[in-house]
Amino acid sequence: MERKNRWEGYSEAQLSELEALCARYKSSLDAAKTERESVKLAVELAEKSGYRNISRCIEEGKELTAGDKVYAECMGKTLVLFTIGQEPLENGMNILGAHVDSPRIDVKQNPLYEDSKMAYLDTHYYGGIKKYQWVTLPMALHGVVAKKDGKVLEVVIGEDERDPVLVITDLLVHLSQEQIEKKASVVIEGENLDVLAGSKPVSGEGLTDEEKKEAVKTQILRLLKNKYDIEEEDFLSAELEIVPAGKARDCGLDGSMIIGYGQDDRVCAFPSLYALLETENPKRTACCILVDKEEIGSVGATGMQSRFFENTVAELVALTGGESALKTKRALANSCMLSSDVSAGYDPLYAGAFEKKNSAYLGRGLVLNKFTGSKGKAGSNDANPEYIAKLRAIFDKADVGFQTAEMGRVDLGGGGTIAYIMANYGMQVIDSGVAVLCMHAPHEVTSKADVYEAYKGYKAFLTYME
Repeated sequence: MERKNRWEGYSEAQLSELEALCARYKSSLDAAKTERESVKLAVELAEKSGYRNISRCIEEGKELTAGDKVYAECMGKTLVLFTIGQEPLENGMNILGAHVDSPRIDVKQNPLYEDSKMAYLDTHYYGGIKKYQWVTLPMALHGVVAKKDGKVLEVVIGEDERDPVLVITDLLVHLSQEQIEKKASVVIEGENLDVLAGSKPVSGEGLTDEEKKEAVKTQILRLLKNKYDIEEEDFLSAELEIVPAGKARDCGLDGSMIIGYGQDDRVCAFPSLYALLETENPKRTACCILVDKEEIGSVGATGMQSRFFENTVAELVALTGGESALKTKRALANSCMLSSDVSAGYDPLYAGAFEKKNSAYLGRGLVLNKFTGSKGKAGSNDANPEYIAKLRAIFDKADVGFQTAEMGRVDLGGGGTIAYIMANYGMQVIDSGVAVLCMHAPHEVTSKADVYEAYKGYKAFLTYME
């Protein structure tokens, strides 16, 4: 049952719509390389589309009715948006859920040091990465620094063409005989992912002995103080992330693909957001979740395992005329969800890692993963066939290209999503997303056709699922 390559049937009008959507998506990738930046951008887009912070509705005692649009955010890193439907909330919602955190390199709390007249930032990688892929690339510094007086400073260095970039160095090939004989997992050690931050000593009079001893570090601290008002001690309350510098680009001589950082999972997050913002007066309440911490187990206050979403739904029930905890439980249990996360794209150069009949292929549309997990489906939500049948009917009705897949060859590896967490409420959930090549690498590759079909599929789901 080989699925059709979607490029083969597009009209000129569809191709034009596809390119416009992908240009919008690439702009979103460029503007949002961290979970904070993703939520900030999403809030800006939502407010332009008429969404209001739910906290304002609570303060005003405003009752929500069909067609109202609200959002709630958690610590600036997780966001949930709702368009109130015509049916009572306890009948359930149609939910799109994606994560906006991506593998990266985090700066430690006591990071800046000097060695051999070179200044470095000490780091700790975040999420599952092949460490050797992250060396010798131009890197940018994104994040926030919280000051003791309550100010929060936003930092972005390395994205403007006039900015300097950072780099994690590697050993030259001429001296790497011992290094290349190591296993790939330890060719680059985690503690060696430190970022080269400078090499020019400070100059001038009035330097202390300590400043003279670490003149390059002193120079970096002065630059940070002059440009951002950051003291060395402010690193203690900073959240700084090292990510690949530069913009997302068209990929392939035919421009049919997109290459860029963080497409796991923003290739699902932004089309999900666009789909919700363009859904008016749905029958069932439409919801989009953009969540943090999926790459490290969905833990913490901003991860899907927190009570933030459940608490927000309880507030929503109260604002739509409900009162009881039972109505909140019913709203969650009667919901349907697309857990929108990426799938491993089949790569013929590494065919042995896949089982071809049950792999996701670039250009064949939205990917449905009945289950994820590893080995014997451990850690997986295994979607019900009745629910999959409903989705098939919806996607066929809306002419959405879709395919089904597993995460690679059985017993080889695997991966997890937020699906199993949401399924704990008793709702219908399936993993759905876009096929990605080079997943978790600094630069990932997707097909424009799949971005387009995912967007269409998410809109159809919000509109037609009952």
